[in-house]
Amino acid sequence: MPAPVFDQINIVSGDVDASVEFYRRLGIDMPDPFKSAVGVSFHTGFQSADGITVELDAPAFATVWNKGWAESQSLVGRVVLGLRVGTRDEVARIFVDMTAAGYAGLQPPYDAFWGARYAIVQDPSGLAVGLMSPADEAHRTAPPM
Repeated sequence: MPAPVFDQINIVSGDVDASVEFYRRLGIDMPDPFKSAVGVSFHTGFQSADGITVELDAPAFATVWNKGWAESQSLVGRVVLGLRVGTRDEVARIFVDMTAAGYAGLQPPYDAFWGARYAIVQDPSGLAVGLMSPADEAHRTAPPM
C-alpha cells in the first residue's frame, strides 16, 4: 500500500475573520469564510502553489471533527497536520496500528460530513495528525454547525 501523503495543515484560529484579513494582507488569496447560522465565521482555506491545503477553523468547529479536543479549554493556535491515504479502509488500518503501538487516538475513524473517512492520532509531542481518505459524495452530509 502506498504511504500516506502530507497534504494539509489545519490551524485553529481564535478569530477566523482576523486571520483571513492577516493572510490576505500577506498576499494570499483567501476565500470568504463559511458562516454558522448565527453569522459566526468558522472555516475557510486555500491551496498553496505546491498543493498543500491550509485551513483555518474556529475552536468550536475544531471540536466537531476532533472529538479528542472536546474538553480542551484553549484550542487557539493548535495545528493538525493532514495525511491523505488511498482508501477509507486505510484510515482505520493506520489508526488501529498507531493506537496499538501506544500512540494516542484523538478521533477514532468516522464518516466525516465532507464525505471522507477521517481519524486523528497524536504524535509523541502532542501534535495532532489527521488521516483522511478521498471524499465520497455518497458519504457527504450537511455540516453539524
